[in-house]
Amino acid sequence: MKKINAIIIEDEIPARDLLKKYLTDFDFIDLIGEFDNGFDGLKAINEMKPDVVFLDVQMPKLTGFEILEVLDHQPEIIFTTAFDQYAIRAFEQNAVDYLLKPFSRERFAAAVMKLKNRLELQDGRRDSLDKIRKHFEETNETIERVVIKKSGKIHLIPISDIDYFEAQDDYVMIYAKEGRFLKQQTMRYFEKHLDPARFIRVHRSYIVNVQAIERIEPYEKTNFILILKAGQKISVSRNGMQILKERLDF
Repeated sequence: MKKINAIIIEDEIPARDLLKKYLTDFDFIDLIGEFDNGFDGLKAINEMKPDVVFLDVQMPKLTGFEILEVLDHQPEIIFTTAFDQYAIRAFEQNAVDYLLKPFSRERFAAAVMKLKNRLELQDGRRDSLDKIRKHFEETNETIERVVIKKSGKIHLIPISDIDYFEAQDDYVMIYAKEGRFLKQQTMRYFEKHLDPARFIRVHRSYIVNVQAIERIEPYEKTNFILILKAGQKISVSRNGMQILKERLDF
């Protein structure tokens, strides 16, 4: 078979060195790069287009899962991490394998052979990463920031800096302190992953940060609108008004 091009994205030097040592056992794998943070790793994946990435989950700048959100190129993924709470998620997400640190040479070899068989049998990497992303959407983890790719640049937007989200067909427009950002995501995703004490779905088209609300005003007979501190006006549905009353206790 043709050579398998690999890169390592891992912030710990001993862990990178161990991966490189184990990779020397396999002459059909070429290590074409190694990176110690998520930003440089993401750039390398898109530019170098490796067949496989040995990817740590918890890293500075961008986590392993945040990298997968904004990838252009679609490699196979072998996760490496010391945090075993990610294990079930990684397997269910259709990653090639999951290596829990510290892992042995034999365990690493087993992961490489799974990779080799997978690449020989099919070229379904895009489908694999779609499943990874979809599985993350189905979890109930609360997010503290949103990763956006805009004009080739990566933006990490803290949730606390976001005033509101607006539905835009298959996208969501995010209104934050540093501007507007369009993300290919669903309102359902954000409703599920935002802290309900901080963000409220006030309308089928809007999720609002309660800290951004200036006041609530009546509109026509039975409707209301939110006036935000930045001046925007947001429609409120009947159900949204009921949720606001319950959450804000008025």
